[in-house]
Amino acid sequence: MNNTILLVEDDAIIASGLVYALEQEGYAVVHNKNVIEAKSTILNNNFDLAILDMQLPDGTGFDVREKLESKDTSIIFLTVVDDEGNIVRAFEGGADDYITKPFRLRELMARIKRILDKRDGGAGRSALVTLGGVTIDTAAGKAYIGEINLDLTALEYRLLLTFAQNKGQILSRSQILENIWDSAGNFVEDNTLTVYIKRLREKLGNAVSIETVRGIGYRVD
Repeated sequence: MNNTILLVEDDAIIASGLVYALEQEGYAVVHNKNVIEAKSTILNNNFDLAILDMQLPDGTGFDVREKLESKDTSIIFLTVVDDEGNIVRAFEGGADDYITKPFRLRELMARIKRILDKRDGGAGRSALVTLGGVTIDTAAGKAYIGEINLDLTALEYRLLLTFAQNKGQILSRSQILENIWDSAGNFVEDNTLTVYIKRLREKLGNAVSIETVRGIGYRVD
């Protein structure tokens, strides 16, 4: 079965080009031009991926994202605004990627394929990873302390998984940013990582100890 994609984009030229390129790759695409259309479409349909323009005639991509919260849909935001506040908000809200316009089509298609391959590859399989007192179900994208499901944002989950995959190793701040942002850390100032480490520590409590290695980065044994 083909992956299904919802494209919400009001620019007719960008939309037509993307729809054509996506359909050439075998994806089933539904295109909406605004928030109202998208909300109506979401009511009666499920999608593997939603590509959301941030600036829409009647709202923002965040408005569409809210309607997708109850559905298992990966999210990519497209925007002309390279604003750190919006980027942080997007990832904290569970976005899988954030791409600024103008973008290179081949790069966008590669990112779409990576996200969808990851979804397909995890379907029906349980891959459990332990870190201290935390169990991570990588297939479900969830982490638990005992039977308690940790309420982690997408970035906090990626950060936790990065530590789990590099247990006992000292990771530099740049190495961590490469893993959680998937773009060599270009979208975030270095001090933003400190904020996410602090939030993750608070949620993990005594279950996992994230050690600060002064002048280098972090380590979790």
